[in-house]
Amino acid sequence: MTPILSILVVALLISVILAIVSFWLPYMVPDHEKLSPYECGFDPLGTARLPFSLRFFLVAILFLLFDLEIALLLPLPWGNQLPSPETTFVWAAAILVLLTLGLIYEWMQGGLEWAE
Repeated sequence: MTPILSILVVALLISVILAIVSFWLPYMVPDHEKLSPYECGFDPLGTARLPFSLRFFLVAILFLLFDLEIALLLPLPWGNQLPSPETTFVWAAAILVLLTLGLIYEWMQGGLEWAE
């Protein structure tokens, strides 16, 4: 048998064994919460006009903002290969300073306090 064929046979054998074990191994005990289509805590059969927590919404927006910041700063290590890497680092520092000032403002206003 050639080495490539033997590697393919071993890979296929391991894949089949893992697929079979993954169906037999888990011990499932379904309960009411796991069987419901919504796991977020909202009643899917109730009215859609229930009051929504504004504090929860603000924390979610804050999380998305800082998640976006990570996505914006991810290509920063490749900025030193540009003709003027100082410009890239100045813009990155400006983004970080702006977000830090916004976080400090939000903290001082009490927007990060989950419970009163």
